[in-house]
Amino acid sequence: MQDLVIYNTLHRKKELFQPIAAPNVGMYVCGPTVYGDPHLGHARPSITFDILFRYLQHIGYKVRYVRNITDVGHLEHDSDEGDDKIEKKARLEQLEPMEIAQYYTNRYHDAMRALNVLPPSIEPHATGHIIEQEQLVDEIMKNGYAYESNGSIYFDVAKFNEDYKYGVLSGRNLNDMINNSRELAGVSEKRNQVDFALWKRAMPEHIMRWPSKWSEGFPGWHCECTAMGRKYLGNHFDIHGGGIDLVFPHHECEIAQAVASQGDEMVKYWMHNNMITINGQKMGKSLGNFITLSEFFTGSHEKLEQAYSPMTIRFFILSAHYRGTVDFSNEALQASQKGYEKLMNGIEDLSRVQTSGESDTNTKQFVSTFRQKCYDAMNDDLMTPAVISSLFEACHVVNLLVDHKAQISADDLKELSEVMNIFAFDILGLRNERSANNDAREEAFGKVVDMVLDLRAKAKAEKNWAVSDQIRDALAEAGFNVKDTKDGVTWKLDK
Repeated sequence: MQDLVIYNTLHRKKELFQPIAAPNVGMYVCGPTVYGDPHLGHARPSITFDILFRYLQHIGYKVRYVRNITDVGHLEHDSDEGDDKIEKKARLEQLEPMEIAQYYTNRYHDAMRALNVLPPSIEPHATGHIIEQEQLVDEIMKNGYAYESNGSIYFDVAKFNEDYKYGVLSGRNLNDMINNSRELAGVSEKRNQVDFALWKRAMPEHIMRWPSKWSEGFPGWHCECTAMGRKYLGNHFDIHGGGIDLVFPHHECEIAQAVASQGDEMVKYWMHNNMITINGQKMGKSLGNFITLSEFFTGSHEKLEQAYSPMTIRFFILSAHYRGTVDFSNEALQASQKGYEKLMNGIEDLSRVQTSGESDTNTKQFVSTFRQKCYDAMNDDLMTPAVISSLFEACHVVNLLVDHKAQISADDLKELSEVMNIFAFDILGLRNERSANNDAREEAFGKVVDMVLDLRAKAKAEKNWAVSDQIRDALAEAGFNVKDTKDGVTWKLDK
């Protein structure tokens, strides 16, 4: 088992990963609010935690990975007022809210498949767990950390802070938060503006509503993850992940809800990926500066100079450490495209390497340390840029071998090939798009072969039999079976 070190946002430091009940690992990651097409900002947490999921399984853990779908309760501007994001979209489109949720859930899944993101073990929907959320609210009420106001239930942050501490994840000071919100006092149902909704009474025009002992309404946004995390992973589990923009208020509220309901914290390690930015500003739907993944794949957005394939996008995200910001630019994506192609070429060229009795000193030295270098990088808080750097070094070695400027034994070639494939495909989750797109390749092959056969036909017409036979024999050697028939020349690829 590898010694994996991860950065725990809760303690603001790297810590050795020691699961609560090894080899089992419970991991919960906040999924999308499904009211619009997934964009580059959605791709980053999905890919980040896909890498973690893949790596934990690779090093021998049995992982239950839960990633939710938010299909109710997420109000505008992440606040307790305003429209439900899905319901607002439904009104605009004149559809049922669940039609909106289903459509964009399907679109999200399509994009994840394209990015080669593995599906989670469980993907619960907030609307499917209303009862569990009501139970959570009830427990918090009974423990004295929530109050009713006009049919809505609010978390009493000040009361909670007396017994525990509010702000442990974000490092915020409650007094500062209360003082900063004084001017809003007395204009809402809340005792303090920092209090957050656990249950909201539905207004008459609100479509998405469920019965409860307090009112017909819907759960607050923060409830779903606490309720569903506990249902599928238990009162204590290992990892909770999401974007850094969720640290406050969402994840801070989750910690408070868990402690208020069961007396202690639910999550051991909190992990957060940083943001994708455009011109230094967070990419997001609320800011209207996002580019959807389908626009990247087709090149249809005005800011894009070309289309970028799913694997180029994945490579772009993995080229930076998950805790660093990544600023979008066409130049950066084009560099990622070149880097991805370089890696795929290197892996494809492994089949062209000829082995020798033994490896030369430099090759042997590289191969002997290559695997552990990649593991060391992954064990250091998923340092994917360092893994990619090692894979590029391997590509350089492959180039030397293909050019006969270095020598490698059969055993060392097997090791080199195995490590390159494991880390590029199994752990980084890349896919060779060229081999996946056989139709396009066959079409290209066909055009080249037809052109070569035209040259052969011209040679035959000029009675240049030697050239004609040379072309036929060269095609045969490459696996193309060429036949001269009375109806003309036919060919097929035998390999």
